[in-house]
Amino acid sequence: MLKSEFLNRFHHVRQVGGEADFPLRRPGSPAAVLMPIIERDELTLLFTRRASHLKHHAGQVSFPGGRQEQSDTDLLDTALRETREEIGIDTSNVEIVGQLPRYRTISGYEVTPFIGLLPPPKVLVPDHNEVASVFEVPLSYLMNKQNHMIHVAERRGIPHPVYFIHWQNQHIWGATAAFVRNLANHLE
Repeated sequence: MLKSEFLNRFHHVRQVGGEADFPLRRPGSPAAVLMPIIERDELTLLFTRRASHLKHHAGQVSFPGGRQEQSDTDLLDTALRETREEIGIDTSNVEIVGQLPRYRTISGYEVTPFIGLLPPPKVLVPDHNEVASVFEVPLSYLMNKQNHMIHVAERRGIPHPVYFIHWQNQHIWGATAAFVRNLANHLE
């Protein structure tokens, strides 16, 4: 997928519903992620693998992001700050093109994903306290729903969808896969 095709499909006026999220009993903690789309000959989406020693979500595939801090102006500021801290991207080069619906997670967060286009980073500097590795997946592969799997899990007797996308030896699942599905829904 090329940048012009992506922007044309992303900026339509149709309202798109999000994938089912986890119904929280009280408001979740505000958080944000950046879904960094790298402007290569074919667009790619950049992911991180969380460090294995972390207390929460260790070793899982994610997007750069995290909980909103008091010093953050807004959720976009949260996503950009976390991206700088986690992988060392100069966020002044990120063109924010929009955001996806807020998504509630089983861990008690209300996450807002922001979509950002950026040129291929010359150097990535992962913070190894948070990030074990960084990888990219072609956007066209991720937007093809034939590459998505849904498993239904029960929690407290209520069925909840859990999303999975496999790419080579990477397993993208949970909220991160749901964000990708929401983007695919939006581009359909």
